[in-house]
Amino acid sequence: MTRTVIGLDLGGTAIKLGVFSADGICLNSLNVPTPQPATPEAVIDCMVKAVHQIDEDKSCVALGVGFPGPADAGGRIAKVAINLSGWQDVPLAEELEKRLGLPTIIANDANCAGYGEAWLGAGRRFKNTILLTLGTGVGGAIVLNGELFVGHLGAAGELGLITLNFDGPVCNSGNQGSLEQYASIGAIRRMTGLEPHELAGLAQKGDAGAIGFWEDYGRLLGAGIATLIYVLTPEAVIIGGGISASAELFLPSLRLEIERRVLPSSRVGLEIIPAQLGNGAGMAGAAKLAWGLF
Repeated sequence: MTRTVIGLDLGGTAIKLGVFSADGICLNSLNVPTPQPATPEAVIDCMVKAVHQIDEDKSCVALGVGFPGPADAGGRIAKVAINLSGWQDVPLAEELEKRLGLPTIIANDANCAGYGEAWLGAGRRFKNTILLTLGTGVGGAIVLNGELFVGHLGAAGELGLITLNFDGPVCNSGNQGSLEQYASIGAIRRMTGLEPHELAGLAQKGDAGAIGFWEDYGRLLGAGIATLIYVLTPEAVIIGGGISASAELFLPSLRLEIERRVLPSSRVGLEIIPAQLGNGAGMAGAAKLAWGLF
């Protein structure tokens, strides 16, 4: 029997699971609703049932979990989840190991998405990448020398929380004027009163105001990414999340802004590219982490 692992991506509305071979083939997948309220007890029960359901042939040898919040550096403790009920220092890996008998590792969901893109998606040609997920918030992930970088506390890679404007809007993190406050869905609503897809539709019809908005959006995002490039000098910056569906509208001005702000010596061969795996990136990255347990 071929050994497999399960990558699990815990979201506020759905739990996604995928069975992966060592070479990255997804052999089976399953989506189940996240229980409401999403307490640790209810979510763990749901995860256990879903793993039993998808692992019918008992080929799974490990479990990786993407979690919507920070994990500890050892990949054992779910520290906190703002959008889930009652999650504070939950020993998630230990609880799942007790219930399933499978070695388990957990990581922040954006980190998993970045690792998934590095393994099977847009980043597979590179050893050093960063991923920005542009959605309800702005998440991030750092892959250095082919390995996910989470720092000594497990909390590194919060790329959306870097400061873009010293006097900008207050962020949920406590920061002010963070990149998230200019690049997230909520920021776009605040600045325009419209949804990203509405602005994209207007721009594609030639609306000058919408076209101008996306050009400005690209410049703002480029200014934030320039800071990250100076610190990390990645080979590629991968743009994911829901807003990346409009990437063709803002990537040209983003690239020009990076060329303007970043010394050539810090961006030799740099590629700015859209993500490829969509909603499957998180469970792919979680599976890659699970394979790393061996």
